[in-house]
Amino acid sequence: MPTKARERLVEAAEKLFYAEGIRAVGVERLLAESGVGRASFYRHFDSKDDLVVTMLRGYDERWRSWLAQAVADRGGSPLAVFDALAESFATEDFRGCASINAMVEITDATSPAHRVAAEHKRSVTAYLEELLASAGHPEPAALAERFILLLDGATVTALRERSAEPARRAKEMAAMLLASAPAAEAPATRPQPARGKR
Repeated sequence: MPTKARERLVEAAEKLFYAEGIRAVGVERLLAESGVGRASFYRHFDSKDDLVVTMLRGYDERWRSWLAQAVADRGGSPLAVFDALAESFATEDFRGCASINAMVEITDATSPAHRVAAEHKRSVTAYLEELLASAGHPEPAALAERFILLLDGATVTALRERSAEPARRAKEMAAMLLASAPAAEAPATRPQPARGKR
């Protein structure tokens, strides 16, 4: 268990906000869970909202690092993203995507927490674009936007169904997208100059 007050507060926030929701958990509950005093809380964070932003930034870094490693472990294919999701959907403590959950609760798009949550999605989309580009797929940016729709849809559906099956269905749809994408053009071959007779 972290010994520093700030680390304990962030750990408690990650656990409680993800399991129960941001608005449902007050400062008193965070203090009780973390064992940190009120004065210490306000030495590290200006407000609960400040703690929410810190928690979401940490979630973003850890989740994207986990996804990159999980995809690499499965060979680095863009479709491996959905296999990684299936694994996470099957865990007992799965409660969806912390960033999506935060945007649902904090609807003001100008708020710091909402902006951090939205930036997480942009970063994941950029990662998907890199995967698709590395695999040689044409129009990786457009495909990445479609992949993120499938990813988010599968995540929300898995929360409703309590099953890893949505990730598998999303993978099937992603595979169809890749199959229907236009083939990458072969590099043009330069015409060889005609050799004159000697």
